[in-house]
Amino acid sequence: MATDRLQFHEMGIDDRILKALADLGWAQPTLIQEKAIPLALEGKDILARARTGSGKTAAYAVPVIQRILTSKQNVREQAVRVLILVPTKELGQQVQAMIRQLTAYCARDVRVADISGKADLSAQRPILMEKPDVVVGTPSRVLAHLSAQSLDLQASLETLVIDEADLLFSFGFEADLKSLLCHLPKIYQSFLMSATLSEDVQALKELLLHNPVILKLQGSQLPDSSQLQQYSVQCEEEDKFLLIYTLLKLHLVQGKTLVFVGAVERCYRLKLFLEQFSIPTCVLNSELPVHSRCHIITQFNQGFYDYIIATDEQVLADPTTTAQAAEGKGKKKKKNAGRAKDKEYGVSRGIDFQNVSNVINFDFPTTVESYIHRVGRTARADNPGTALTFISHTELPLLAEVEDALIGDNTECALKPYGFKMEEIEGFRYRCRDAMRSVTKQAVREARLKEIKQELLNSEKLKTYFEDNPRDLQLLRHDKDLHPAVIKPHLKNVPEYLIPPTLRGVANPMSGRKRRRREKPKPDGVVKTTFKKDFRGKNPLKSFHYTGGRSRGGKAGKS
Repeated sequence: MATDRLQFHEMGIDDRILKALADLGWAQPTLIQEKAIPLALEGKDILARARTGSGKTAAYAVPVIQRILTSKQNVREQAVRVLILVPTKELGQQVQAMIRQLTAYCARDVRVADISGKADLSAQRPILMEKPDVVVGTPSRVLAHLSAQSLDLQASLETLVIDEADLLFSFGFEADLKSLLCHLPKIYQSFLMSATLSEDVQALKELLLHNPVILKLQGSQLPDSSQLQQYSVQCEEEDKFLLIYTLLKLHLVQGKTLVFVGAVERCYRLKLFLEQFSIPTCVLNSELPVHSRCHIITQFNQGFYDYIIATDEQVLADPTTTAQAAEGKGKKKKKNAGRAKDKEYGVSRGIDFQNVSNVINFDFPTTVESYIHRVGRTARADNPGTALTFISHTELPLLAEVEDALIGDNTECALKPYGFKMEEIEGFRYRCRDAMRSVTKQAVREARLKEIKQELLNSEKLKTYFEDNPRDLQLLRHDKDLHPAVIKPHLKNVPEYLIPPTLRGVANPMSGRKRRRREKPKPDGVVKTTFKKDFRGKNPLKSFHYTGGRSRGGKAGKS
């Protein structure tokens, strides 16, 4: 069947794009790319639903670049031809990086600008004055530039793309999007890309698309059981900490792992708990500066870290709840003014974490969509993955909702029970309780402040330095211990007698330690010695003995 599939070189794509695709190692298109690219090149509006990790970004990026290259053969005038709207800053940066990779051999002809960052409008104005061919941004930031007249789309826009369309309304962009439409020309090509076809997506379809082709690819929203293994384990609060300690410390979980929690406070509580056992982790949440968040994701993809604890904050999904909370807590508003959460933060949604082997839902997601987006961070493209979800007895109705949605989606990816015998790890319980006693509310509060101060320093003050010295940026790590809690040294190591007999052949608690350097064999031939080596009795500065002058001392005594 693979021979019947349409290949990239058969789609009428420019050779420069084909060369970039070859450099990325993409031998053949994914299903969404195979179906969407030819239709887009024909000029049709497209509404595409495909699961996360299926290659949706390239499915619209390739035809967008091709159209720009074609139009520039006739009209050389520089203008903003494509607008790509994204719900989060992290996704904006990812889309820009993807387009730059695809335009590696035509970068002079196709320029892209990401304006979704937190920089001032005045700082981004010079970039827009150069009229980049592709502008990537969140609806609120694009509308701000349109209102400030630093961006004009009426005369030149040819294509509008909305990526992760199912999240735009849930992130509170409905009003911004409707206002933005007034600034667009009457005729343009539109793409809506989404992981789910919700009511919000249907509303966007009515607003933006004209006689669209609807692509519902992959009947399931998640891969089937041959690619994605999904497990659930019922455990209460203390057991959650006990189980995650066992999984990570005994290295029962292999490969890069994303751990999702429901709130920022939980994020730091879990980090401090794991610090007690010398398990390094990164924290990713809405309080960190956007530069730090993007840098953490980049380093995680490069293999710097094994574990990230990420918040999937549902409060951000409904801005009205934050507005009501602010009205009801006027006094507390001033106190927490310096710790503002970023409304345009989203790690579980749309971000391409590379080679993630496992997703652990430490706190159960509050909606089916949230579960799909979280678990969709693993088993991307054709890679295998595992999802493990911790469930308390109060969350069982939510589990039933998720299972009904997955089974109703005609997929074999219902959650299986995780057969872990909790009684076998009872020996670790006292260690976990010991660690949890050290992680107090005060320690969590101090950890939050310390992390934010560190990341602000890294993000703002050193930004210009790192631009000039990009290699030094690689040395900047985000998984350092915060240490506001009292660290108990005996918790670092796991005694052999505590490891359950059934796990002794599998568990390897020592593998995280640094190996001692092997002594290098002495080279043959003449070796030039240096004074740095401590030869006892030969270095008078270290031995305080000087034997060379004794004879002189004797002569001096005689005279």
